[in-house]
Amino acid sequence: MLEQLKREVCRANLALVERGLVIETFGNVSGIERSRDLVVIKPSGVSYKNMRPEHMVVVSLEGGKVVEGRLQPSSDADTHLILYRGFPKISSVVHTHSLHATAWAQAKRELPIFGTTQADYWRGAVPCTRSLTAREVKRDYEANTGRVIVERFKKLDPEQFPGVLVASHGPFTWGKDPADAVHNAFMLEFVARLASETLRLNPKVGPLIQCCGTNIFSGNMGREHIMVKSNPLN
Repeated sequence: MLEQLKREVCRANLALVERGLVIETFGNVSGIERSRDLVVIKPSGVSYKNMRPEHMVVVSLEGGKVVEGRLQPSSDADTHLILYRGFPKISSVVHTHSLHATAWAQAKRELPIFGTTQADYWRGAVPCTRSLTAREVKRDYEANTGRVIVERFKKLDPEQFPGVLVASHGPFTWGKDPADAVHNAFMLEFVARLASETLRLNPKVGPLIQCCGTNIFSGNMGREHIMVKSNPLN
């Protein structure tokens, strides 16, 4: 069942290690088959070294019930399922605890858009969710993590903002397929590190701003973007 998707999801999970985005067994990738309402996700507790496509777990989109697989799905499965329900155009979800993006999440700060590198992927600042309440942490923590992400995106388009920082937790990204979602996770980690370095060099730097009604987002569509920088270096 869904053998091709299992291979893609397994390959994407291994790519997290190759790109330095995870340590130990932290992090996970999933992919969805929309036509069947089924999600393929990394199993819980399996080392990346030993991971194979046959280890991937198939769960139902609605209830999260295991449809195929001998292992338990990732503990973050409920978060992934909430995102697939809330964002019907995405096809894969990635969660990591990559160093720099997680640092911004722990600081509970959105990631300002300081330059064109980030503008190629996010239409503005990388958003950060609110903190979960004590009740939300105690009950259905993983599902509530997904809910605060969807809540944060009430006025945002997930296709124009392919990732988020969950306050006190870490980054989640998504994409058109597992490889694309991993690429967005890599770029989020890179722009988080870049922003930290930018602020170290110039703590007073301001964000990139829009000019003449054109947006600074080009994504991967090859659109031209016109921009100016506020607060230039003195």
